[in-house]
Amino acid sequence: MGVEIKIDGLTKSFGKQLIWGDVTLTVPAGEICVMLGPSGTGKSVLLKTLIGLIKPDRGSVVIEGTDIASCSEKDLYEIRKLFGVLFQDGAMFGSMNLYDNVAFPLREHTRKSESEIRSIVMEKMDLVGLIGAETKLPGEISGGMRKRAGLARALVLDPEIVLFDEPDSGLDPVRTSFLNQLIVDLNAQIDATFVIVTHDINSCRTVPDNIGLLYHKHLAMFGPREMLLSSEEPVVRQFLNAQRVGPIGMSEEKDADELAAEADQELPPLPPIPLQLEPSNGIPRRAQRPPGEWCRLNGVTPPPGSFQSANAGLAPGA
Repeated sequence: MGVEIKIDGLTKSFGKQLIWGDVTLTVPAGEICVMLGPSGTGKSVLLKTLIGLIKPDRGSVVIEGTDIASCSEKDLYEIRKLFGVLFQDGAMFGSMNLYDNVAFPLREHTRKSESEIRSIVMEKMDLVGLIGAETKLPGEISGGMRKRAGLARALVLDPEIVLFDEPDSGLDPVRTSFLNQLIVDLNAQIDATFVIVTHDINSCRTVPDNIGLLYHKHLAMFGPREMLLSSEEPVVRQFLNAQRVGPIGMSEEKDADELAAEADQELPPLPPIPLQLEPSNGIPRRAQRPPGEWCRLNGVTPPPGSFQSANAGLAPGA
């Protein structure tokens, strides 16, 4: 079972450069959360702060009653045992085969026998579809396989929180689609709390339970997927729908002249909200909400065509 992450008033600067200020949100236990934002808005810095690699200037990150921002090194070491991390490039040791890479945390942090380690490693490699590739070196496999090996290693200590730093980075759309399905399937199986940083709009529209958007040194919005995908807030609308019209420009924020030139432009309609990706076995995850529930409970009319199956409208047999 995953655990809740409660962030309150989090602020971080590097020198005189404010990265983000007064970030407040709660990631519910066992749910999938995606954090988005233009490049340079501090998404990876936020992940590093969650695991205690970077200390914030102010604010708190409370997990299981412990504030990571102010706790002792001893308490931080214990809290980190709750985490698994998938790094952008998989972060494999190039001289080790996949089996030894995945086994590394068990050998470093536990006193398990080699037979116990083998059982756990093979279980996790099976979860990510890498059975048969144990003896391969990282340089002998594709980028997608390295990501899956990194994910297996992140899971070997049975974490209650898994952090994903741009898991789709460097992957083609097909491999990204397979990885998204794997993430959803894993969440259904282990019920851990997932926090994902990504730039992939299709992933953020179909995978998470909650979405957060960092912009211009603050948290623009955080909440259920349907809340953000139906939002008319300019920054949220522009980013989640990959539109050029809006306050975000090439240098993060457009200047007054650019915004004035767009003043009379009609915004394109919001695209339909897609169905959330389900586990491969068709059984909804514990945290998964029925399609349209948030909109219905909050009196929001979703865009036309929302929550329709990808196969809707196809002729029989198509």
